Amino acid sequence: MTATVTAYDERVRALQQALLAAPAGTPVRLHKRTSNLFRPRERGSSPLDVDGFRGVLSIDTEAGTADVLGMTTYEDLVDATLPHGFMPLVVPQLKTITLGGAVTGLGIESTSFRSGCPHESVVEMDVLTGTGEVMTARPDNEHRDLFFGFPNSYGSLGYALRLRIELERVHPFVHVRHVRFDSVDACALAVTEICASRSWNEQPVDFLDGTWFADNEVYLTLGRWADRAPFTSDYTGRDIYYRSIQRHAEDYLSARDYLWRWDTDWFWCSRAFGAQNPTLRSVWPRRWLRSNVYWRLVALERRYGVKARLDKAAGKPEQEYVIQDVEIPVARLAEFLDFLHRQTGMSPVWLCPLKQRDPMVSWDLYPLEPDAVYVNVGFWGGAPLPPGEREPFHNRAIELEVARLGGRKSLYSTAFYPESEFWDNYGGPTYEVLKKTYDPDGRLLDLYAKTVQRR
Repeated sequence: MTATVTAYDERVRALQQALLAAPAGTPVRLHKRTSNLFRPRERGSSPLDVDGFRGVLSIDTEAGTADVLGMTTYEDLVDATLPHGFMPLVVPQLKTITLGGAVTGLGIESTSFRSGCPHESVVEMDVLTGTGEVMTARPDNEHRDLFFGFPNSYGSLGYALRLRIELERVHPFVHVRHVRFDSVDACALAVTEICASRSWNEQPVDFLDGTWFADNEVYLTLGRWADRAPFTSDYTGRDIYYRSIQRHAEDYLSARDYLWRWDTDWFWCSRAFGAQNPTLRSVWPRRWLRSNVYWRLVALERRYGVKARLDKAAGKPEQEYVIQDVEIPVARLAEFLDFLHRQTGMSPVWLCPLKQRDPMVSWDLYPLEPDAVYVNVGFWGGAPLPPGEREPFHNRAIELEVARLGGRKSLYSTAFYPESEFWDNYGGPTYEVLKKTYDPDGRLLDLYAKTVQRR
């Protein structure tokens, strides 16, 4: 999907006018086609239509960069860059995540052990701030504070309208090895070694993630670029990718299919909708095997509660939605997974090693230890509530354990922090200065109101 500079400039002016015309005292938010947020929000806000901010303005193959509009989905971005032999440095797992969303929120994937998060490959960005001004933020200009404070701000400082990002060259295929470990400690040790050497058993590692099925069944999936493939697998139809991890020691996928290997079944969450039942899957349209289709089904369930009523009638315990991604220091991974299993019983669990790309940089609202290796632990589903308990029984326990272990929690899902605890972890005085600078009149909700109070 392409876009023009002239159309971009016209849409910027229209969006500025819409923001400034919003009624005073009414929160402003984006109105867009897709969302990967799992926070219910109150109504009564003034939506800004940003549908026109989709597309790629240009790709510079010599510089290895692309100018991309903020509402461009990674699916469209990858489709634009792959024909040129490039991809973004980090491509989050789900097709409808937008570039602007991954930067103002947090994205992660199997290149994060070497390339960090999507915001770490941003060269510059145009941000529509709460004042109605569009400011170009770079790491070396007068808006460098906005540049380094924007990640994890979730639109509370402004919205990224255009981003220039770095790209990396691709090869036609990815050769995958699924390596099993009999303990989490052994897996964590391997993660540390691979992050240091970018190799395993004398073979280079270009991609790294993992899957926890049980304490004695943990896999690291090691990918490397390949120019040839003796065969390729297809996980966009009948076959289910995460099941292949337990069944095949190695595999080959096309570059595009590798990038979207998790989207077809939303990792493993499609099983909740019956999409992994062989009979149902045989008639389920392939175009509906997508994460955004399942997301819509979740939204319908939250609205109407059909499954919850059926479960209650069947005598099943009430479930609490537990949809989280957290960063845990690699040395504390076994402790956290042991806690998570005892607390929720959830399985499988996704593991994605992460290391900051440049240890000399500080990202103000989501600081990590610059030289440390973390493992993103992703777990999504429902956990039964003990008799007499209500939300946030599980989620709050997870927040406390993550803090105890020196980890961090992504805010795309529900959060239950008391306000003082929240600001201790997510910006505090630094955020206050940024807010007063770029949204002095409070046209945009602040970070706590957006992510915890869910306004």
